[in-house]
Amino acid sequence: PNGDKLILRGMIFHGYHGVYDEEKKLGQKFLVDADVWTDLSKACNSDNIEDSISYGAIYRIVKAVVEGPPFSLLEAVAASIAKGVFERFPSATSIRVRVGKPHVAVKGSVDYLGVEIFRRNPSSNKEI
Repeated sequence: PNGDKLILRGMIFHGYHGVYDEEKKLGQKFLVDADVWTDLSKACNSDNIEDSISYGAIYRIVKAVVEGPPFSLLEAVAASIAKGVFERFPSATSIRVRVGKPHVAVKGSVDYLGVEIFRRNPSSNKEI
C-alpha cells in the first residue's frame, strides 16, 4: 500500500495467549506494532482530530485484544486487532499488525518471535 498511514510502534501488554497451558495460566509480555492506512488529507487541512483516526482509540483496541480472552495463536491475535480497527474505523483502508513474543522457549538468542499480517478493509473500496 501507499499513501497516508498512522503508525503505532512498541506497544507492550501482558496477555495469556499461547498453545501451552503455562502460557494461558501465567501469561507473558507481547509486543505489538500497527500501521493503519487512511486518507489523512482532510485532517492535514483542518488540523481537527475529528477528521482523522485517534491513535489512542487504536491503542485501546490493541490493548483490549491482547489483554482480553486468550487465543492459541498470534495469528488470531493479530487478526482480531485488524477486525477491531476496521469495525471502529470504516475509513481505515488497510492495516498491518505485528505481534511478537519476546520470551519464548527456543534454544538460542532472539529479540522476539512473532507474526505480521496485512489486511484490507472489506467494507472499503478506496485504495490509497
